[in-house]
Amino acid sequence: MDKLKMQTVNKADENFKRLAEMFPNAVTEAKDENGEVVRAIDKDVLMQEINTKVVDGKEERYQFTWPDKKKSVLLANAPINKTLRPCREESVDFDNTENLYIEGDNLEVLKLLQETYLGKIKMIYIDPPYNTGNDFVYADDFAQSTDEYLENSGQFDEEGNRMVQNTESNGRFHTDWLNMIYPRLKIAKDLLADTGAIFISIDDNEVENLQKLCDEVFGESNYVATFPWRKRTAKSDVPFGVSQDYEWIICYSKTNAFIASVEGKERKYFISDDYPNKPWRIHDLTKQTTASERPNSYFTIINYKNGDEYPCNPNATWRITKETFDDYYKAGRLVFPGDYPFLNISKPVLRYWKEDDMKKAGDSFGRVAVSTKFPDNIGMSQDGTKEITDLMKSKVFNFPKPSSLIKFLASVHTSSDDYIMDFFSGSATTAHAVMQLNAEDGGHRKFIMVQLPEETDKKSEAYKAGYKNICEIGKERIRRAGQKIRNEQLGIKNESDNSSLQTPNSSLDTGFRVLKCDSSNMKDVYYNPAEYEPSLFSSLENNIKEDRTPEDLLFQVMLDLGILLSSKIQVRSEKVGMRNYSYFDVEDGYLIACFDKNIDEEVITAIAKQKPYYFVMRDSSMANDSVATNFEQIFAAYSPDTVRKVL
Repeated sequence: MDKLKMQTVNKADENFKRLAEMFPNAVTEAKDENGEVVRAIDKDVLMQEINTKVVDGKEERYQFTWPDKKKSVLLANAPINKTLRPCREESVDFDNTENLYIEGDNLEVLKLLQETYLGKIKMIYIDPPYNTGNDFVYADDFAQSTDEYLENSGQFDEEGNRMVQNTESNGRFHTDWLNMIYPRLKIAKDLLADTGAIFISIDDNEVENLQKLCDEVFGESNYVATFPWRKRTAKSDVPFGVSQDYEWIICYSKTNAFIASVEGKERKYFISDDYPNKPWRIHDLTKQTTASERPNSYFTIINYKNGDEYPCNPNATWRITKETFDDYYKAGRLVFPGDYPFLNISKPVLRYWKEDDMKKAGDSFGRVAVSTKFPDNIGMSQDGTKEITDLMKSKVFNFPKPSSLIKFLASVHTSSDDYIMDFFSGSATTAHAVMQLNAEDGGHRKFIMVQLPEETDKKSEAYKAGYKNICEIGKERIRRAGQKIRNEQLGIKNESDNSSLQTPNSSLDTGFRVLKCDSSNMKDVYYNPAEYEPSLFSSLENNIKEDRTPEDLLFQVMLDLGILLSSKIQVRSEKVGMRNYSYFDVEDGYLIACFDKNIDEEVITAIAKQKPYYFVMRDSSMANDSVATNFEQIFAAYSPDTVRKVL
C-alpha cells in the first residue's frame, strides 16, 4: 500500500519534468546560495532550442514585467500544506448539493483544487479588487513595504532622498496589484476546460496592465473580447468634467475551442420541392463596395428563365462577378423574385446550403454571435445594490454586480452541467446568478465560490446586521436567494414561508457545501521527520492532529485522490463478527475510507469484498502487526484491482 502525499503538487517539479523531456540537453546543475548542488535549466540552451536567436542579458526586446514578477511566478508554483475542512452546520443540504462555498485565501484554495478540478471549469467570472491605492487584503509572502519597494526599485537618489513625492501614483501600486493577481490567474488557467473562458471585471486603473498580463498567461491569440458594462448614469462632479460611466469585462479563452453564442436565435432554413433533402437559407447578394472598387461586380443580372433584368447599384456591387455568374446560376445558388411564393424579395439573393454551413462552422453551427454590447436589461451598479439590499433587508455590501450581468455571461457560454467558478466571490452574486439561470432553463450548472473571510468594518451596516465577515454575507445571500427562487417557482409570495427550502428530492439545487481552508490535518512530523529527534517518535505515533474529525480526513483524501468535493458521501455502519465499524462510502463504492481504530482482518476482508476502486485507512489504525502483514494478501484475494492508500 502507498502513503498519501497529503499536500499540493509542486508545479515547478512538473514544469521541470516537461522541459527535461522536451529538451534534455538543457538540463544541468548549479549551486544555490548555500553552496548546494541543485537541478537547473540552461537558459541559453533552452532559448536556442526554441528560437532562432538567443534573447538574453540586457538586449532590448518586447516584454511585460514589473518588480517581483519572478517571485510571483515562484509563488504560483510552490506547494502548500493545507486542506479544506467541511462545515456541515453552515451548509445547506450538505449531503445532496453539488455546489461549493469555500472560505480561505483564494491562492491557497486554487492550489488545493488544481488537481481535482484540472480542466473541469467551463466558466470563471471574477471581480477582483480594483487598484485604487488602498491596501490589499491579499498580502502574499513577497509583499514589500513602501520603503523596501522604493529602495529595491531604485527610487532613491545617492543621498538616500526619495526621488518621487506621491508614491500612490507610482509603480508600487501597479506592482502590488499585478503580484496579487498574476499567480491566481496562472493557476486558474489550468482549471479551465479546453472550451472554457474567464471573464474579469476591471476599471480603468488596471485594464491595460490586466490585458497585458492575460496575454502572457492565456496567450494573446486567446483574447476573446472586452465587454463594456455601464455601471452608472452620468455624474457631474467628476475630474476633467468627464463622467466615466463604464467598467470593462475582459474575456480570455483557454484554447481556440471556445465558442460563445446567443441561445434561441438560430438561422432560418427553408425546405422546397425542388430541393427536398437540402435545407437552405438566403443572404443578401450585394455588398458595400463601389463600382470603381469592384468593376467586375458592377453589372446587370439577367434571370435566364424570364429575362428579367436587375441593374447594379454603383455604391453597392454584387458579391459575385460577371465571370462567376453562370456558375452560381447553374448550381442553384441564386434565388430570384417569384421563385418561391413564401419569400418576399425584390431582387436576387444568394442561396446557402445547410450542409455547407455545418461543414464550415463545425461546433459553432447554428449559433448567433454574441455582441460586446450587453442587452438593455442588464443592470447597473445601483441595480446590484438594490437587489442585495432587498434580499438581505439591509445595505450589507457596497457596489455588488447585478446578477443579471453574470447570468447573461453564463447563458452565452455554459450549458446544463457545467461548473462555474468565482474566486473573488464577495457577496456571492455569481452563485445567485447560477441558481437563477438554472431555474429559468432547467439547467444543472454547479457553482464554486471562493472568498477570503475578510472582517467587516465595525461601523458598517453589515457588521450592525450581525455579519462579522464577508463570507457570512455571501452564505446568507445564497440561502435567501435560493429560497426566493424556489418560492417563485412554486408561486409562493410569502417570503417567510420556509416550505420551499432545499429538499433531497428537489430538481433545482439551491444548496451548498461549506469548506474552510485550514492547516493540514497531519502533524508536521508527517512532512518533516528529519526535524525531530528519534526519541520523540514514540510520542508522535499518531500523525493526525487531535482536533480533526474523520470527515476532515475524508475531504483531504478526496483532494489528494482528485475526487470531486461535491461527490455523494454516505456514512455506513456495519457489523462483522463481534464488532461494529463505520466507514465513508463515496460515489457508491468508488472510494471507501475507514478511520476507525483497531481495524482487524475481519473488517479488512469485509471492505475488500465490496471491491472499491480506492480504499484508504489510517496506518496507525491496524489492530496489530498481523493485520499489517495480511493486509495486502486479503486485498489480493478479494479485490486485487483496488488502489490501497494509508494516512
